[in-house]
Amino acid sequence: MTVLTTLDWILILAYFSLILGIAWWVIRQKNDTSSEYFLAGRNLGWFVVGASIFASNIGSEHLVGLAGSGATNGVALAHYELHAWCLLVLGWVMAPFYMRSKVFTMPEFLERRFSPTARWVLSLISLVAYVLTKVAVGIFAGGIVFGVLLPDINFTGLNSFWFGSILVILLTGAYTIMGGMRAVAYTEAIQTLILILGSILVTWYGLDALGGWSELRSIAGSEMFNLWKPLVPEGLEGTWAPISTDTEMAWYFNSNYPWLSMLFCAPIIGLWYWCTDQYIVQRTLAAANLTEARRGTIAAAFLKLLPVFIFIIPGIICFALASSGKIPSLATAMLDADGKVISQNAQQAFPLLVATILPSGIRGLVVAGLLAALMSSLAGVFNASSTLFTMDFYSKFRPNASEKSLVRIGRIATAVMVIIGLLWIPVIQGSRGLYDYLQGVQSYLAPPIFVVFFFGVFMKRLNAKGALWALGVGFAMGLFRLAVDTPVALSGVAYETNSFLWIVNSIFFQYYSILILLVSAVVMIGVSYAGPPPSYAQIQGLTFGTLSAEDRATNKASYTRKDIIASALVLILIIVAYVYFSG
Repeated sequence: MTVLTTLDWILILAYFSLILGIAWWVIRQKNDTSSEYFLAGRNLGWFVVGASIFASNIGSEHLVGLAGSGATNGVALAHYELHAWCLLVLGWVMAPFYMRSKVFTMPEFLERRFSPTARWVLSLISLVAYVLTKVAVGIFAGGIVFGVLLPDINFTGLNSFWFGSILVILLTGAYTIMGGMRAVAYTEAIQTLILILGSILVTWYGLDALGGWSELRSIAGSEMFNLWKPLVPEGLEGTWAPISTDTEMAWYFNSNYPWLSMLFCAPIIGLWYWCTDQYIVQRTLAAANLTEARRGTIAAAFLKLLPVFIFIIPGIICFALASSGKIPSLATAMLDADGKVISQNAQQAFPLLVATILPSGIRGLVVAGLLAALMSSLAGVFNASSTLFTMDFYSKFRPNASEKSLVRIGRIATAVMVIIGLLWIPVIQGSRGLYDYLQGVQSYLAPPIFVVFFFGVFMKRLNAKGALWALGVGFAMGLFRLAVDTPVALSGVAYETNSFLWIVNSIFFQYYSILILLVSAVVMIGVSYAGPPPSYAQIQGLTFGTLSAEDRATNKASYTRKDIIASALVLILIIVAYVYFSG
């Protein structure tokens, strides 16, 4: 395997110098108030908002997990990336409510719509979700990248995996803790450009090594380029039946991505993530006004269409180069004796391409892009976590705390999240795949949050008790599934066949997610209608049914025809992608 050259290291050092220089410049600015530290003073422009949203999203699960899924399942998981339309829902539907309420966090919005208890419950769910997914997965992916690019590192007993994990988290944590949201947003804007350029170069050089796009399609096969084919099990084309296997409990098994669950579950996860998750929405809250916030989401939606071509396609390229034998080292690293992709090794697809096909200098630039993605996603979740803990827990217990105290606690909360994430890495190492792990956990935790936000905005009759019951029941169902799955992930030992725990563990995660969604919705509506409606004064301006004429006029004045045309173009591009990858 090609090692990093002196020129590569110079470019990597230049990248770190640029990022740390920007962070230091931000840190030297006035940063001693909660609004400045957590929301960058609420004055970010649309480009910084959009680039920050994209950089926060495009992290470890894409560099490692999504490219790995491309090597094994082709473009099947492009469904998740083509949910860029969810960002339009954020900008056009949800952002007006968030910006008008002037909240710091998504749980704070729930407090205004429902009750303080709803705020605390959602804050707890969000913090647990960040530990289980974003923090730990980000650290883990950093280790994988270092393990591939610098396999011979051994520092005080730490191999390249652990050395890389710890190094990435320390560097990211340093400027996040000191600089707050402004440091995160501005560094993410630069990291977005580096990441996109570097990933495009990987795709370009990969296609060149393979012989072009037509050669890629010929070697990989048409099924790798069909969004729907990998989702439909053999013998079930055109039916609504879930996945089938040879066992009596056939419909419980999770060996593929069935199109039925992808059709109904994936959009729910997308709407939760893009429209209600603090990790993403915090960038919108930091915008100077509703116009900048909406345009930032439109810009992010355009950028969100890129991962199909700069992450999934490189994964397919890696598979094609390995299976064709054009690069023997890739075949050795990726394929088993039968020529099939080794699922665990598939996670190395993107860094393996970087290490094998790129010339000196270009490789250093792309490695900088890899590190940019890892660091930006971690920085985003660090800042979101500290905001949640400080504003939704600490400030409630210490309502008279000074601005300086709030900022200090936010920095301490970031450090604690880092430590907890490190402790969770062994669970991810035992999982069946990085992207599968991430989507599975999110699918268990997202449905009740989606229900309380979207049902709460569209149905003014729903009350606080209904929201609490929906959150409680849905969260309990998700944690129960995680409690059942985790021992299997750690030990690899399955439950007794046909036992209750075996059934729960074997139900495909998206079907279980749909079950949580339905139960949460029924509980919220049933409990709400069994009690009194919320007072109009409490929910005025927080639901569509209680918007004043002034609210509607303000919203209408916040956009122009150009914003509408840009949003329509995003939708057209999504449709074109679906048409192209459905043949």
